Amino acid sequence: MTLETGDKAPDFELPTDGGGTVKLSELRGKPVVIYFYPKDMTPGCTTESCEFRDAEPDFSAVDAQIIGISKDSAERHDKFKAKHDLNFILASDENGTTCEDYGVWKEKNMYGKKFMGIERSTFVIDADGTIQKAWRKVKVKGHVAEVLEAVRAL
Repeated sequence: MTLETGDKAPDFELPTDGGGTVKLSELRGKPVVIYFYPKDMTPGCTTESCEFRDAEPDFSAVDAQIIGISKDSAERHDKFKAKHDLNFILASDENGTTCEDYGVWKEKNMYGKKFMGIERSTFVIDADGTIQKAWRKVKVKGHVAEVLEAVRAL
């Protein structure tokens, strides 16, 4: 399944860092940025998460909620969040259902070896729960600025 602009964002309820939960439908009324990333504590994922951290005040200024999702456990998210002083929700999709619902669980190829993993992807969801912008195979450099621009345009 490939989600596109104009599609309703699939609802989810996932455990988060700090022992909490997040349910997308409970965030209606404000924009939501969901970014899927492969793994906590890896170079690209750390860079992307830190860029979202640094831009979080700009997202908050337009009342947007940032949610990072990977298949790491909530406990691992706690460590990642503490190590890098992340200031937004990290949700755990250990069973991969949300990754599959958003079409980001893909076959990947690294050094000739094929494996399944999360394709780095970001979705901007409007206050009504509709996907307004989707990025797939995200290149980290400059990405957060593009996402912020899309959110500001809502």
